[in-house]
Amino acid sequence: MVSASLAYPETVAADDPGAARMANPLTGDVLRTQGALSSDGTSLLESTRSVPVVGTSDVLVCGGGPAGVAAALAAARAGASVQLLEVAGCLGGVWTAGLLTKILDASNKSGIMQELLKAFAERGSQVAVDTQGTVYDPEVAKLVLEELCVEAGVKIRLHTRLVGAVLNDQRQIVAVLTESKSGREAWLAQRFVDCSGDGDLAAHAGCQFDVGIGAECTCQPMSMLGLLTGIDPEEVRPYIRETASSAKPLLLKLMEENGIQPSYRGPTLRHLHSGIFSLMTNHEYGVSAFDAQAITDATIRARRELHEIVNGLRSIGGAWANLAIVATAEQIGVREGRRIRGRYMVSVDDVAQGLRHEQAVCRAAFPIDVHALGTSGNKEIDQSFKSKGMQPYDIPYPALVAADVDGLLMAGRCLSGDFVAHSSYRVTGDAVATGEAAGRAAAISVERQIMPHELHWGEIAKEA
Repeated sequence: MVSASLAYPETVAADDPGAARMANPLTGDVLRTQGALSSDGTSLLESTRSVPVVGTSDVLVCGGGPAGVAAALAAARAGASVQLLEVAGCLGGVWTAGLLTKILDASNKSGIMQELLKAFAERGSQVAVDTQGTVYDPEVAKLVLEELCVEAGVKIRLHTRLVGAVLNDQRQIVAVLTESKSGREAWLAQRFVDCSGDGDLAAHAGCQFDVGIGAECTCQPMSMLGLLTGIDPEEVRPYIRETASSAKPLLLKLMEENGIQPSYRGPTLRHLHSGIFSLMTNHEYGVSAFDAQAITDATIRARRELHEIVNGLRSIGGAWANLAIVATAEQIGVREGRRIRGRYMVSVDDVAQGLRHEQAVCRAAFPIDVHALGTSGNKEIDQSFKSKGMQPYDIPYPALVAADVDGLLMAGRCLSGDFVAHSSYRVTGDAVATGEAAGRAAAISVERQIMPHELHWGEIAKEA
């Protein structure tokens, strides 16, 4: 956690004769620097420096994925000034940079989710129309999300990564720090919403969190998605997820009969428009969502596997003879990162019993979906949750409010819940709904000059 003071001393100029010096451990050359290398060469102590404040807003949203866009739109439409920060070069997160192409648990949602589905269908293909916008074109999604945010007055900063949080003496978050091509910068706001997916902002702020399951904190696997072309939708119709109920096992059978062994045993082919399809057929096991090297290695493995699988399908000939990859995802799909501790934790019992809560922000209906945690399946997981069943359940507003830090809300898959419940509410239909709630609550708390945890969602819902 960064010091609450933003009044850092001026950085020593690189050409200042008094600047610190250290030896390059590889060459022995003396380097002029703004820090000092430890004697064992394992760490570097940076000199203090002045960080420019480049933005001030009522609400700052970290992460421009489905939850973050909804949070930013809801806050701006409620009258707040909003800053949206996103590390990728587009809005949409897993919808766009991740090439997901399918929105789950969306049909029972109102508000911004329905607005987006309508836009994706109206501006998309016949497939998008037939699926009420739940199967969408990532390029259409990029444009729609940008246009809506700009129209609402949301200030957008892409290519910018969160690297720190600043708290005052009352443990209220007051600023965040970022790095980008513009250097290190500070952003002030009255309220913050963590829509990073992995709970990055909350972790930087010192919030407690849970990860995965068991002593090893094992998380659900990651998946690389790709866009394909070169096949006729009519010729491969039995293998398309939306047009054939047995498509996934049939596609797996085709692969295995031709010597292809995908790491994900439920390969999914989806038709988007014209001759463009998406394919998910990869699992990367045991990868931490906040270990950059592990994610890098998983990305390289996954991209290689996707190309190998497409090459294998093409070698079958016939309908697959001209199969080719148009694009692989910029960002590997992450199912699970940090689950931030909130003022309520959604549990497996809530899912089993169909929780009804007086502060419900939305109703989740997607089933429990624990992907295999390794090649041996889920033998390491207590399977008793299966006997409890699943009922549509409420996600309560307090699960969106950080327990340890004031002025901070969470939305999307980093909200407060246990491992099994998370496997249900992590999908993007719920991310949009919880993002909308968090953004609106952030704006209202600013307007009323109270902390988010002092709001009661039942009262807010009545005013909508």
